[in-house]
Amino acid sequence: MEISGLLSAIVIGIIIGVLGRLVVPGRQRIGILWTILIGIVAALIGAFIAHAVGVDDTKGVDWIEWLIQIGLAAVGVAGLDRAKSR
Repeated sequence: MEISGLLSAIVIGIIIGVLGRLVVPGRQRIGILWTILIGIVAALIGAFIAHAVGVDDTKGVDWIEWLIQIGLAAVGVAGLDRAKSR
């Protein structure tokens, strides 16, 4: 992976993490750094899943890939919030 690819993965991960956090209802008691890390991991795993399913390269915006990534980020944010609240 090139530097530009890594930087774009980080930027997309930040966006995915924030969108995932917005999907989860209520207040989350995790910091922004955790949100960013969850977003990066969700973006990478979501891209792998989208590639495995065959929806990673479509004409225009890859909406299905984005939905997979945002869903994974929402699950990650909710899971970490629940784990930290105990």
